[in-house]
Amino acid sequence: MKKKQLWVVMALMLSLAASAQEYKLWYNRPAKTWTQALPVGNGVMGGMVFGVPAVERIQLNEETIWAGQPNQVMNPAAKEYLPKVRQLIFEGKYKEAEKLANEKVMPVGAGKNSGMPFQPFGDLYIVMAGKTNYSHYERWLDLDNARSVVRYQVDGVDYERETIAPLGCQVIAVHLKASKPGMITFTAYMQSPHENVLTAGEGLEATLLGVTSKHEGVKGKVRFQGRMTAQAEGGSVTQCNGIVSVVGANEATVYVTVGTNVVNYQDITGDEVAQSKSRLYSAISQGYQKIRERHEKLYHQYYDRVKLNLGADNYPTMPTDKRIEQFSAVAHSVSDNYLVATYFQFGRYLLICSSQPDNINPANLQGLWNDKMFPAWDSKYTTNINLEMNYWPSEVTNLTEMNGPLFRLINEISQTGRETAKKMYGADGWVLHHNTDQWRVTGPIDHAPSGLWCTGAGWICRHLWEHYLFTGDKAFLRRVYPIMLDAARFYSQILVKHPTKDWLVICPGESPEHGGKGRPTPLDAGVTMDNQILFELYTNVLTAAKILGEDQKAELHSPLSTLHSQLKQMPPMQVGRWGQLQEWLDDLDDPKDDHRHFSHLYGLYPANQISPYRTPELFEAARNSLQARGDVSTGWSMGWKVCSWARFLDGEHAYKLIQDQLTLTADTFLIFGAVKQKGGTYPNMFDAHPPFQIDGNFGCTAGIAEMLVQSHDGFVFLLPALPKAWKDGSVKGLKCRGGFEVDLDWKDGLLTKAVIRSALGGNCRIRSLVPLKGNGLKKARGQNANAFYQVATTPQPIVSKEAKLKGVTVPATYLYDLPTVKGGEYILK
Repeated sequence: MKKKQLWVVMALMLSLAASAQEYKLWYNRPAKTWTQALPVGNGVMGGMVFGVPAVERIQLNEETIWAGQPNQVMNPAAKEYLPKVRQLIFEGKYKEAEKLANEKVMPVGAGKNSGMPFQPFGDLYIVMAGKTNYSHYERWLDLDNARSVVRYQVDGVDYERETIAPLGCQVIAVHLKASKPGMITFTAYMQSPHENVLTAGEGLEATLLGVTSKHEGVKGKVRFQGRMTAQAEGGSVTQCNGIVSVVGANEATVYVTVGTNVVNYQDITGDEVAQSKSRLYSAISQGYQKIRERHEKLYHQYYDRVKLNLGADNYPTMPTDKRIEQFSAVAHSVSDNYLVATYFQFGRYLLICSSQPDNINPANLQGLWNDKMFPAWDSKYTTNINLEMNYWPSEVTNLTEMNGPLFRLINEISQTGRETAKKMYGADGWVLHHNTDQWRVTGPIDHAPSGLWCTGAGWICRHLWEHYLFTGDKAFLRRVYPIMLDAARFYSQILVKHPTKDWLVICPGESPEHGGKGRPTPLDAGVTMDNQILFELYTNVLTAAKILGEDQKAELHSPLSTLHSQLKQMPPMQVGRWGQLQEWLDDLDDPKDDHRHFSHLYGLYPANQISPYRTPELFEAARNSLQARGDVSTGWSMGWKVCSWARFLDGEHAYKLIQDQLTLTADTFLIFGAVKQKGGTYPNMFDAHPPFQIDGNFGCTAGIAEMLVQSHDGFVFLLPALPKAWKDGSVKGLKCRGGFEVDLDWKDGLLTKAVIRSALGGNCRIRSLVPLKGNGLKKARGQNANAFYQVATTPQPIVSKEAKLKGVTVPATYLYDLPTVKGGEYILK
């Protein structure tokens, strides 16, 4: 073969290898702890696979197994005492305000609960006698096909267990096979940590019946039934006393499912027995191969939309936990960019597995995976960032359907939140405080320093608006517009005039879980985040009204006219004495403060009120604030920082935060007590707050996407924050606002090719660090004509006379307009 032909063949082989990259979490020993086990899920059933040859353990969850029962939490005295708390805050008596709020406003003061915990079902055990002396062991989580695999060898026989939580089928299935016929023999049974469960058998099926816990005075009334059986090729299948036995089979599949009596957040009249039967029989009637084929087909419809290539796999034989452990150490020699790409796809995998379109519940604080009866923070929905962070990747990483359960929750809390708004605040519309659960509680929970934060409805409504911006779905916008309007209506009725600042403010309010220097409590008035959320909500509602023609129907004194008027009376953002973006109305920021929350940067990310091009003073001040906060923190906080540094167009700092995020967190602390846990990543790639919180996974995934493309600031910015470590690479399928989808290729840190697909048509304004050429591409002039890219004007900030701003230096860029048609594809080089 001629040299030129050989070179062509080799180049083609390398190209095919790069395009066929496999992403997986791989290990050479079984899991010792829960945060070493590997997650599978289909939105309804979640499983954690430990991979022990002799006794496999799969810890199980079902999305509706929560403690308690339908209930709402509210202190009946709240409406009377809120004005008194407000007055104390205005008088500067902050500690007295907190004490009164805890006693007379917060539900705990009236002996009410603080929400219910998400609870496990229990465990499936598969016991294979004589399999303790094994060799050639490996296990992995195949992200490309959504399956967990365990392989090992005993006495010359190769064994394999494949576990899937098949999409479209509410079971978990474990398929066992061996290299020699007749070698599959095992017993399988279920256990549960719940009290007084009943284990029984029906034919070849084992069952486990139970009820969830009483918690904080609320009796558990969620009934559940686990149901398990096996199918075998060859050999025999029997069941006795709730134990299923398979003897001498060539292959076998164990199916397990759980049914509950939960119909929805206010109805628990379902039949858990009938549901468990229906779910199990649907699976076994199809057989393993069919549900596996359907599962992979459905999964690939979502997962394959986005491909990220950051280079070759330099460590294919190194276990994933060791790769995490060495990631920062080798980052400047032989980079493990493949690990970053794996982490990105793992985040997308987790969202697909924990939030399917038709689920009753969205992904909670731990997604769908929890092994504790009373997990940290109850594994609920913390709405002062954590729930929202779960869904940051949904639009940009092309998983918009995964928003379905979130939108369902928003609709439901807009119903329950009406009662809270009326009884607690005497206001119309609806309210959400900093937490909710399966029962869609909307009153404040826990204690006032964290719980008396009432702008959860405003924040969560941005997900409705963002969905419209990304998809252009006007019918969706029409359905959710009343929800957004009623959230704004509530705030318009509780805003009060500040006694000395002459602005309309929320009081009591708080910058989530954080108080200013010299203040004894987070309770305050007119905090920056509240103002940013209201500015965004009001602006989005008014824009939506115009799109839908609702503004033409509005009367002079309608809610819309009130929003127009109040927008002009809200506090602008302020730059404080050391050049920082103020977190509070008063200049209280401490430059030595490294608190995990930096809520005043909401306007930077996820919102779009701070820009290097439109608001350079605020941009610099926000950067000063985040620089002072430091980098290493809790896992989810570092995920947020990745997103934020990407918005600062600082790829190196964003990458540094990814390194901090991908720092191995010891997970044997509770066992040995020898190593203190810290924020980072567990051996199974779960985010470590610590303990495990899934929001950090999702936040960092969104941050990686944000480093590659941004579309929030009036244009599509290609490779805005690419770090030097990602010298060569490509990404395909990322979504941008206005219905655009982009593929990007780069070499030596510079964009070489971009493909723009337009689902809606319209002008695509593009910002690039390199000059581009392409059919129809022209230099941008004037305002972007695309309505999806009309960015609201941020009010002029107030800058302290002591602040010494140095000015913002942003890289030189090229700005283009590309007219597109619906369904068009455009290649730029």
